[in-house]
Amino acid sequence: MRVAVIGAGASGLCASKRVKDLGFECDVYDMKDAIGGVWVYSEEVGTDEYGYTIHTPMYKKLSTNLPKEVMYFSDFPFPERYESFITRKDVLDYLNIYADRFNLRPLVKLNCLVRNVRPLKDDRWEVTYLHKPTNETIRKVYDVVMVCNGHYNVPIYPEVIGEELFQGKKEHSRDYRHNGPYKDKRVLIIGAGPSGVDLTNQISEVAECVLFSTHSAVVAKQTYRENVIKKPDVSRIVDHETVEFTDGTTSRCDVIIYCTGYQYSFPFLDDSCGIKVEDGVIQPLYKHIINIERPTMCFIGLPFIVAAFLTFDVQTKYYCKYLDGSLKLPSKEEMYQDTENEKKWRNEKGISSNKFHMMGSLEQKYYDDLAAEAGIEPFHA
Repeated sequence: MRVAVIGAGASGLCASKRVKDLGFECDVYDMKDAIGGVWVYSEEVGTDEYGYTIHTPMYKKLSTNLPKEVMYFSDFPFPERYESFITRKDVLDYLNIYADRFNLRPLVKLNCLVRNVRPLKDDRWEVTYLHKPTNETIRKVYDVVMVCNGHYNVPIYPEVIGEELFQGKKEHSRDYRHNGPYKDKRVLIIGAGPSGVDLTNQISEVAECVLFSTHSAVVAKQTYRENVIKKPDVSRIVDHETVEFTDGTTSRCDVIIYCTGYQYSFPFLDDSCGIKVEDGVIQPLYKHIINIERPTMCFIGLPFIVAAFLTFDVQTKYYCKYLDGSLKLPSKEEMYQDTENEKKWRNEKGISSNKFHMMGSLEQKYYDDLAAEAGIEPFHA
């Protein structure tokens, strides 16, 4: 069996290790020049030396918001020498050690941009990729495709009334690297997820002030430097430098940084794959993993608000049980019904439909369900 893994970040490395353990042939494709996915740090933004967009949300002083005790693969714990809350460099080191420990590097094709994946008539897959250094387009055929390209590539920019009037710098947190460019600036940060909080803390070290726009009551109660001004949501941009907030107040700013997250994107998937992304939901998938119409395609790492490495671990173990024949999937109709039942169950819990892949407090149940169905050891977040 020949398996194509798209992405050589944490999920792709975990997937390739599991496939290799089964004795299957495996190729891992990644557009970057190094393994590690989002954990590969680069000072560069914009485009790379070949003219392609640089996809990395990594910034210089990033530290994990989860301890290493829940950020490892079950067959390879973090070395004891690392502190509990580790840096982005520590995570990248771990992934490189993991790749070397299990001899995964020979499987990885770097600087290879997957352009198209389409099903063939014999239930196999054609993968078309571009080797960036030579500009050569190559096609290969596989029995299985594992999509592990992450979901931190395509930024979400909210619509702001009057945005075209603003003449200062506007950027997304994806392009933030360090706080140097913001010295003595008045910076508006929109969004209060982990990156919004991090950037507020880092930029306030050097900025004249940081306007932190959030509707999160929890985040708003946290303590920040004196030059951080907490603001509600943005109502509109008034002119070339003035922003109005929903409480009617206005403030001047030099820079706007959107810390507003990312959208799922699979531009390489041909329509014939049968996968659609609508309102933040990828369908039709069974257990957030398996393409119901074509089960020899899977997606690893779609759930969010999870212990990501544990999610990759249990998902790849689950799917490999299907690949080796020990897990028999329900009928197509039953898989569709299971997905509909989950949507209804989530709706009854008050979870909006566009948060279908969000786990949070549901994370452990998800792991338990996968483990029980596949007959694998339970995972504990």
